[in-house]
Amino acid sequence: MVASVPFVKSTEPHLLDTYAPEITKAFITSRLESVAIVVRDHLDDPLDDTATVFQQLEQLCTVSRCEYEKTCALLVQLFDQNAQNYQNLLHPSSGVTVDITIQEGRLAWLVYLVGTVVGGRLTYTSTDEHDAMDGELSCRVFQLISLMDTGLPRCSNEKIELAILWFLDQFRKTYVGDQLQRTSKVYARMSEVLGITDDNHVLETFVTKIVTNLKYWGRCEPVISRTLQFLNDLSVGYILLKKLVKIDAVKFMLKNHTSEHFPFLGISDSYSLSDFRCRTTFYTALTRLLMVDLGEDEDEFENFMLPLTVAFETVLQIFNNNFKQEDVKRMLIGLARDLRGIAFALNTKTSYTMLFDWMYPTYLPILQNAVERYYGEPACTTPILKLMAELMQNRSQRLNFDVSSPNGILLFREASKMVCTYGNQILSLGSLSKDQIYPMKLKGISICYSALKSALCGNYVSFGVFKLYGDNHFDNVLQAFVKMLLSVSHSDLLQYRKLSQSYYPLLECLTQDHMSFIINLEPPVLMYVLTSISEGLTTLDTVVSSSCCTSLDYIVTYLFKHIAKEGKKPLRCREATQAGQRLLHFMQQNPDVLQQMMSVLMNTIVFEDCRNQWSVSRPLLGLILLNEKYFSELRASLINSQPLARQEVLAQCFRNLMEGVEQNLSIKNRDRFTQNLSVFRRDVAEALRSDGSTEPCSLDMMS
Repeated sequence: MVASVPFVKSTEPHLLDTYAPEITKAFITSRLESVAIVVRDHLDDPLDDTATVFQQLEQLCTVSRCEYEKTCALLVQLFDQNAQNYQNLLHPSSGVTVDITIQEGRLAWLVYLVGTVVGGRLTYTSTDEHDAMDGELSCRVFQLISLMDTGLPRCSNEKIELAILWFLDQFRKTYVGDQLQRTSKVYARMSEVLGITDDNHVLETFVTKIVTNLKYWGRCEPVISRTLQFLNDLSVGYILLKKLVKIDAVKFMLKNHTSEHFPFLGISDSYSLSDFRCRTTFYTALTRLLMVDLGEDEDEFENFMLPLTVAFETVLQIFNNNFKQEDVKRMLIGLARDLRGIAFALNTKTSYTMLFDWMYPTYLPILQNAVERYYGEPACTTPILKLMAELMQNRSQRLNFDVSSPNGILLFREASKMVCTYGNQILSLGSLSKDQIYPMKLKGISICYSALKSALCGNYVSFGVFKLYGDNHFDNVLQAFVKMLLSVSHSDLLQYRKLSQSYYPLLECLTQDHMSFIINLEPPVLMYVLTSISEGLTTLDTVVSSSCCTSLDYIVTYLFKHIAKEGKKPLRCREATQAGQRLLHFMQQNPDVLQQMMSVLMNTIVFEDCRNQWSVSRPLLGLILLNEKYFSELRASLINSQPLARQEVLAQCFRNLMEGVEQNLSIKNRDRFTQNLSVFRRDVAEALRSDGSTEPCSLDMMS
């Protein structure tokens, strides 16, 4: 209701300007009053459930902007009062722990609330006076930040820190960036009190806070990960990046990203392995900052990579001397996460090549060795496999190596070795329990499939080269794909979303460019693949079902073209003809496979809410042309299942479907069929709705 006020033209009084501030006040005061009860009665703290808190604050940010002066005055009064109380309690003589905890809880709420109302500027018509009020409120939080940081590491409070990060992020979205005029009134009061005159000064304050958190909050994963997410958000816009790299604290980070300065980069046993995840975010942001002025300066890049070089050399020594295995595992996990962050941020050919030259041939074999040794420990193998999958991504054409460079093939060979090593080792684990199968096996397989898909579709490897020079890396990785696939049940393939979203797009790549591999599969394997397509067609995940349709289309098109060529019997292409014969023979032996799929697709079109109609239409034409007899049976089955009154209408719908469609799979003919299918679907739906006396039956004749 409040959001709509600026657009209401009515002269009737709506009274929102009376009630909205009262509602805002009730919310604010009730949050602060709840803190003492939560602390004294040891109840669950609402602040721990950040998802709910953020949801509530998102609504409040709009409501609070109605009669903003009242809300602002209330928050200023409460903030000053509570900050004063907190400072009094910090004196050694007066500190009662419970009182301090209550005061900290109240301050945390107030910082969240200030961040929320400042963030509300974007959702509501704002004026210079409002910006000046935001400045009043922001001053107080920036002063609190100074107070909290001077007490580190002795006195610290996680809840206040998380609230401060929320405030900083809201302030960033509202007042820092390209869209704002530098003269915003928010800085009027801030320049008087804090000397912060524009967004450049604010950025310096942000970065100082980030560095302080990374130094002193190393053991607190929530604060570290939220701090790094804030740094990451800052590092996304180019204009902000240009400003950030001029700040001394950023220069310091770029030159000193070691555990000595930032304890969270350490590998001691006191950190759980999941805490290492935030390292990827850290290095993504850091590398974006490095890239601003890097250009082609290889020495600068080498200097930046120095801490990682030292870590790799240490790992190499430990591997050779066989001691401190636990330490080496932690170092490898950290390195893999760091490098993945770096690789993610390198989106140009020059910068990516620098990273590749740094890693190959010296350090990639170490990661290979690690996968071989620790294959049964996903905490170690998952980050390494994810790094390899990231390196295989040809984002922004960054893997477009020079024409004389073998790097694309070398990179693929390394990936092939790693996938084969992992695939063979993981299968030696034998059968796993239901709760172990995903973390121990299927997660790794899905990452391998993603890496392989990126390589096959990345357009930086000519796969014919492998056969030409008798190199078996390509064949090996395809065999590893098959072995891993056969160890997974069809139900698991569809049940685990990440696995299905990496397997089906990979299959799409294989059917598009490597049909010779598909048709040379052993009959049981080919049957497994076709069954997986058939089952994927009916899934609700449109990524999966669309991939299945595309894969099926490539297979059907290949078969159709082979039969068309058979009729003409050319003298050349004897080998291709033999390969086509294999597929044709298999389909003749198992006619129900394609028939089942045709029946599934027709059911989808006629009876279901088909979200990817275009994808469904493409393989359907090929299936109809390959098996017109079965299509006639399906058509008759549907028509005969309906009352006489509908039968002629449906028969006409089917005649219209094939109207003007020829016996070929040219693009023009396919497009015609797709258009007809759209009209067919609409007309059949109307015909089946016109008289609800009988339930429409399913077309599944195979059941």
